[in-house]
Amino acid sequence: MPLRGKFITFEGLDGCGKSTQMEKLAAALRAYGLPVVVTREPGGTPTGEKIRQWLLDTGTSGLAPLAELALMFASRAQHIKEVIHPALAEGRILLCDRFTDSTEAYQGGGRKLSSPPVLALHHILCGDLQPELTILMDSDLTLSVERARRRNKSRTPRNGGKHDENRFEQESRAFFERVRNAYLAIAARETERVVSVDARGTPDETHRKILEIVRRKLKLAARTSS
Repeated sequence: MPLRGKFITFEGLDGCGKSTQMEKLAAALRAYGLPVVVTREPGGTPTGEKIRQWLLDTGTSGLAPLAELALMFASRAQHIKEVIHPALAEGRILLCDRFTDSTEAYQGGGRKLSSPPVLALHHILCGDLQPELTILMDSDLTLSVERARRRNKSRTPRNGGKHDENRFEQESRAFFERVRNAYLAIAARETERVVSVDARGTPDETHRKILEIVRRKLKLAARTSS
């Protein structure tokens, strides 16, 4: 089945503001009358959300890097089947918080598994599905990670449980430097798809940059205030 929609992903370090910017973009695109689906990885489906709990909970800190990699792709394969392919087949614009680039950056770079095993699994399990556009939000490493740590510690566990989403935020600065370097390498390799955006400004400033990039990609006319 041909995919008629548009697939746009947001990437970057934890705490860089991806979720905020994705919601702002979704609102802007809906103002154009466009059908928008917002989703995230890991997660996006009931199965994927259960896997997300395992991946991000500090209680699974001993998870082997290859097991982590396998779980990321298990969640992604289900996400593609249940959410991504149907949305694109219906002609919707799908905005996704993270996709395979995150796995290449965090597991390939951060966990030192390298890119080839990540890309091999992407080929096998995702059929080489790629976004039309990836927004890479480049931010200050220290500030982003500290923001993510504060955000996750302030969250109340769901359904009265004890799990959290702090496992990655507990990693060292060297880990996040490897992640950022892997992201920059992806951007250098995928110049037609990945656009790096300086996310160090205010949320509104960053949104204006992203909206202009997306408008050009989707060939949308600029909207004027009435």
